[in-house]
Amino acid sequence: MPPPRPHFLVLTYPLQGHIAPALRLARRLLAVAPDALVTFSTTEAAHRRLFPATPEEEVHGPNAAAGGRLEFHPFSDGTDGGYGGGSDDAAEFSAYVASFHAAGPRSVGELLDALASRRGRPPVTCVVYTLMLPWAAGVARARDIPSALFWIQPAVVLAVYHRYFHGHAGAVAELSRRGDPSLAVELPGLPPLPVGDLPTFLTESTDPGHYFHPIFLTFRDLFDALDRETPKATILVNSCQELEVLGALAAVGQHDVLTVGPVLPTGDDETSIFKPDDGAKYMEWLDTKPASSVVYVSFGSLATMGREQLDELLLGLEESRRPYLLVVRKDNKQAMLAEAEAADTMGAERLKSGIAVEWCDQARVLSHAAVGCFVTHCGWNSVAESVASGVPMVGVPKVSEQSMNAWLFERQWRTGARARVDEGGVMRAAELIRCLEEVMGDGPAAAEARRMAEVWKRVVAEAMGSRGSSYCNLLAFVDGTTRSSS
Repeated sequence: MPPPRPHFLVLTYPLQGHIAPALRLARRLLAVAPDALVTFSTTEAAHRRLFPATPEEEVHGPNAAAGGRLEFHPFSDGTDGGYGGGSDDAAEFSAYVASFHAAGPRSVGELLDALASRRGRPPVTCVVYTLMLPWAAGVARARDIPSALFWIQPAVVLAVYHRYFHGHAGAVAELSRRGDPSLAVELPGLPPLPVGDLPTFLTESTDPGHYFHPIFLTFRDLFDALDRETPKATILVNSCQELEVLGALAAVGQHDVLTVGPVLPTGDDETSIFKPDDGAKYMEWLDTKPASSVVYVSFGSLATMGREQLDELLLGLEESRRPYLLVVRKDNKQAMLAEAEAADTMGAERLKSGIAVEWCDQARVLSHAAVGCFVTHCGWNSVAESVASGVPMVGVPKVSEQSMNAWLFERQWRTGARARVDEGGVMRAAELIRCLEEVMGDGPAAAEARRMAEVWKRVVAEAMGSRGSSYCNLLAFVDGTTRSSS
């Protein structure tokens, strides 16, 4: 009997930083396995933002793409409108995470059963889930379906979490208590790491009163779930082995770890819960600028800037005397323009050398010849896109694994500079100017950053190519899941 047609159910948490790589992986699976099918699923609220429905359309109806090989079906998080992420209320966030973990398994189980009962389409043969769904493997196991975790951060971060939850939490906690972020943590198989660069969910969010404590608990449950997989868990990492720190992959040796990325946008089919600010004509604006002259600034989908930070950022950009494209969330942009209008400048005095948009197609911007630097919050999607585009970076990390990502591109790959912040967490204008000079100036440091950015651009392209390490790993994963289902 021939093996069943591969059918992957890709599940993800409803944040843009999770949805984007998960959907890119879904499309990558279709590319390496021409006979495969993929069902992509996130929560109902995020699904509605991805695919705004007309009154006549059913939210639960299949939204087909890729010639019918890719479908979109949401699952329930137990809420009517999801969680917007804009509230500072820790209790509200904790309640949402609890609802997500309670309703999600039931709803995903129902989705798997519904997909299995459909005529003309094979049942799911493998569940792939991102890192905020520790229950997904159990739901799949209950139906004798293999599963794989899609780790949407670099392997060195995976290794740090793995070591932390396997006997090294005390050492990390002790160094964190000393209050010196430069103190090195010694974790087996990894180079010494500054404790201040470890994921904040392991150094700050362990306190039950911390806003992100539910995420710390979710990671704890995730690694517990991985340990229960037999004979061992499969983990797909959104990175390539060439980018990784020596020893990082081996440090998670009890699991089957495969680097399959970094998965990147495939073109105009990129789907986002945010819509580009098309009215700004930012691509046409970039076309008017010299090669490698523009500073692109974006701090991701979640970050908001306080008044002081926004003022310092704009001051530094203007005084750098370089054109810039600044992405600011709608609330920040409205405040900035309102203040300018009150001063009877209509924003002209604040944006002499650049333009501001609420959201843009980041991959297209980074691949434009005019962009010479990316000032980033150091989320892994942004870092990976910048590396793939050969653009040097200035890092301003805040939370999660962002400091480790900055450590990677500054210390390991030598493709950028990390900005220092003051005691209030503000990057001052003078510091931004210093960093921009370090990666865009005429000195040897800037020349080296640009040279290494081109080197790593080629490395990533080769890894994702038809004979590259990430391509071969993903193909091996698909073949393995097909054999296990037969």
